[in-house]
Amino acid sequence: MSEQQDSKQHEIDQISINALRFLAVDMVEKAKSGHPGAPLGCSPIAYLLYHKIMKHDPSDPQWIDRDRFVLSNGHASALLYGALHLSGYDLPMSQLEQFRQWGSHTPGHPERGEAPGVEVTTGPLGQGFAMAVGLAIAERHQAAVYNRDTYNIVDHHTYVLCGDGDMMEGISHEAASLAGTLALGKLIVLYDDNLISLDGPTELSFTEDVTKRFEGYHWHVQYVADGNDLVAIEKAILAAKAETAKPSLIRVRTVIGYGSPKAGTNKVHGEAMGPEATKETKKNLGWPEDKSFYVPDEARKNWDTIKLRGKDLHASWTAEFEEYAKAYPEPSAQFDRTIKAKMAEGWEKKIPTFPTEKPMATRNAGQAVMQAIENVVPELFGGAADLTASTKTIFKDSPSFHVDPAGRNVFFGVREFGMCAAVNGMAAHGGLIPFGSTFFTFSDYCRNALRLAALMGLHSLFIFTHDSIGLGEDGPTHQPVEQLMSLRVIPHLTDFRPADANETAACWQLALERKSASFMALSRQDLPTIDATIARAGARFGAYEVVSHGKDLILIATGSEVGLITKAAEELKAAGINATVVSMPSFHIYDEQSDEYKAKLLPEATPKLAVEAGATLGWYKYVGHNGGVIGLDRFGASSPGAIALDKLGFSVANVVEHAKKLVKK
Repeated sequence: MSEQQDSKQHEIDQISINALRFLAVDMVEKAKSGHPGAPLGCSPIAYLLYHKIMKHDPSDPQWIDRDRFVLSNGHASALLYGALHLSGYDLPMSQLEQFRQWGSHTPGHPERGEAPGVEVTTGPLGQGFAMAVGLAIAERHQAAVYNRDTYNIVDHHTYVLCGDGDMMEGISHEAASLAGTLALGKLIVLYDDNLISLDGPTELSFTEDVTKRFEGYHWHVQYVADGNDLVAIEKAILAAKAETAKPSLIRVRTVIGYGSPKAGTNKVHGEAMGPEATKETKKNLGWPEDKSFYVPDEARKNWDTIKLRGKDLHASWTAEFEEYAKAYPEPSAQFDRTIKAKMAEGWEKKIPTFPTEKPMATRNAGQAVMQAIENVVPELFGGAADLTASTKTIFKDSPSFHVDPAGRNVFFGVREFGMCAAVNGMAAHGGLIPFGSTFFTFSDYCRNALRLAALMGLHSLFIFTHDSIGLGEDGPTHQPVEQLMSLRVIPHLTDFRPADANETAACWQLALERKSASFMALSRQDLPTIDATIARAGARFGAYEVVSHGKDLILIATGSEVGLITKAAEELKAAGINATVVSMPSFHIYDEQSDEYKAKLLPEATPKLAVEAGATLGWYKYVGHNGGVIGLDRFGASSPGAIALDKLGFSVANVVEHAKKLVKK
């Protein structure tokens, strides 16, 4: 390129970058809320990624082999929306003009499913970073499973833009450590190091050497001194792509609010700049002061080149995949099926049934189900937070991912939050049904990842074992009490607390079929087994009759307490009280049923007693104000599990006593 051409391209680059900057500024200014500082400082990075570096096709945002971009500092959403609009995604200017408004596709923080091209929902800082680790894990696993010879049908990178807030959050530490351990060479993080946080200079609260920290995590680390130096940033990204044995961190020194009178201060972080400061910023950067949502023709033409390049890249991949499908029909068919989120035909026939004669812990039943469906659900992939021996969530015939990327067992380490966020990233990637597992009480560590899984509508599975005080001697720190009910209130998150092995099998089938976020609460202790025909059919309704003794009373329970109320019903029958036993493995699924079904199962006039080894809050919508609840509104205690349950009221005698009082009313 001649010096004249180079100068002209530099001019076009700057106009294109400023078009992105001022779309973001105008979005925030029109909404009178938002974050203009990061877009002003980071637009050169976003321009390079979208315009030159990333492999993506704006005409098909779901192309499976696209590079992924995650805006972990989601408050900079105006930057992402501007980049998507200018790149040619189906996000018209009218949507940018409705930034942060009711019904728009440009919410205050990026939301998966709203604007095309938004890979994951980011907002709570650090989770985008951790979900990107999951995206990179998914890419590496699928590449190992499906690529053959010269056919690299899975070959893409995951790019992240993050800020100081992401780096402060503990989840980024968990995720970065895991990524380094797993040597995720196609993960590239650009760190917006602008020395400013919301409260002021980062030195108020954040003085660590991030570079050394990531070197300690076994990352490839680079530093770019000027966030406006396109040549230096591009050189660093290309060097990161060349480093395939380590994830990469590129620390870029930017100026928050670049070009504005408030540049370099926290005053430009989280609020509209105001009309005068906006005009001054435009003047400082040579932009028309009187124009809003303005894109010059030369900038539009330059950005438009992405669309043609993206289509060419996509077409080349499609041609390669067609050749691959002819050469390797079986893996190509599986790849095609899994990225379309379709289950293999007849897979459910492999789900085992369990004999009634043999009590079994539901965690063990879950293990048996996983082993039985391992070969017919090859997209099932995940692991535990250093607890596989306890949660029983391991494929015994598969290698470990860290040894062989084609392996399906991921050892997440003691990183519950990082694990669950990574699971979300894997689910967002496509082609996998990922799961993570730990003790139920530790769901508190990762609750917000479960919330985001539900918010995004991801097919993320969370397996929690040791589900009640019945786990025993480990005591109240490990005995969940409030967790079950607190997770039930998360919208769109399906709860499963199966009563036995056959309900566990049914819940696994439902969790895989429903394609939505769900969690299971499984027991450590052995539980009596319900007839498979009854359990498998009934669980699909979320609640069903296990025993139909009569209509004097309805006893309702979940999990381990179903066996308890079944015994209590037998004793009540001997005393002349006919009680129906109802198992309710899923509040969420039961709530989806018709009013007719609910009225038939739980008729309003019949007294009801619910029994669950957890918080009582939430049960009264099922038992009514005249009903009763035996639950646990205190912490547990360290003792053998059976003793803890008995001492805290989960005994046949206590259930019978409460039932008799209800019937007498």
